[in-house]
Amino acid sequence: MIFLIFLSIFILGAAIGSFLNVLIGRLPKGEKITGRSHCDHCRKKLRWYDLIPILSFFILDRKCRYCHKKLSWQYPIVEIITGISFVLITNYQIPITRQFSNIRSLGNWSLFGYWLLVIGLLSSFIVIFFSDLKYHLISDYVLITLFIFSFFYKLFNNVTIQQFSNFFLSGLIVALPIFLIYYFSKERAMGLGDVYLSTIIGFLLGWKRGYLALYIAVITGAIFGLVLIVLKKKKLQSKIAFGPFIVIGTIVMLFWGEKIMEIIKKIYGF
Repeated sequence: MIFLIFLSIFILGAAIGSFLNVLIGRLPKGEKITGRSHCDHCRKKLRWYDLIPILSFFILDRKCRYCHKKLSWQYPIVEIITGISFVLITNYQIPITRQFSNIRSLGNWSLFGYWLLVIGLLSSFIVIFFSDLKYHLISDYVLITLFIFSFFYKLFNNVTIQQFSNFFLSGLIVALPIFLIYYFSKERAMGLGDVYLSTIIGFLLGWKRGYLALYIAVITGAIFGLVLIVLKKKKLQSKIAFGPFIVIGTIVMLFWGEKIMEIIKKIYGF
């Protein structure tokens, strides 16, 4: 019974992931997200049996049914990641829902609302990760959506008006170094989307955890860049999207920030 419940949740997540693929593919190019899906190559409209999450990709042998050109691995990867995220959040295996006893004591409907908020945050992060990785662009619509989810996430955790003002200030503090890099590099090192994203991250996490999220982003980005240079996939002057690494750092601090802060406190005494 439990297996069937989690399987259903995974399927729901994979279906949402299919929609996220639409957002990833269309928003950075300024296309409408309404209308039937089509092949990226021949633009042929796809039928429902070509759009079954995960399965259609492999049944069609990673090819368009009509023009037979190869399809991107992005589609099943996004669907699988989203499905797994739904299951993990539902099963409370990620500690985020255990950090707030007030949420767990409010009843099933509040827990469901909280679950939707966390899913909304993760879905926004997935779209940002892949759209910036693929197009080096972060849609303003997704950033606005992320902020809305972040705002209500704070409300669910009983944040006071004074604390809200502190979190807004934290957003500006965290975004400042990214803005300076963006400004002085004349958008060559950082994009304006990275500045906006950092502002929201600071609001969501607070300035301490926000800076740690950026630190993790810089480290993971540097490692990824060095690997690509060693493999001769990129040159030293090549531009690498920073948004995906901000997302990685944010997710780490959002879900495991409490433990990381405890470890830092034990090591450095603050």
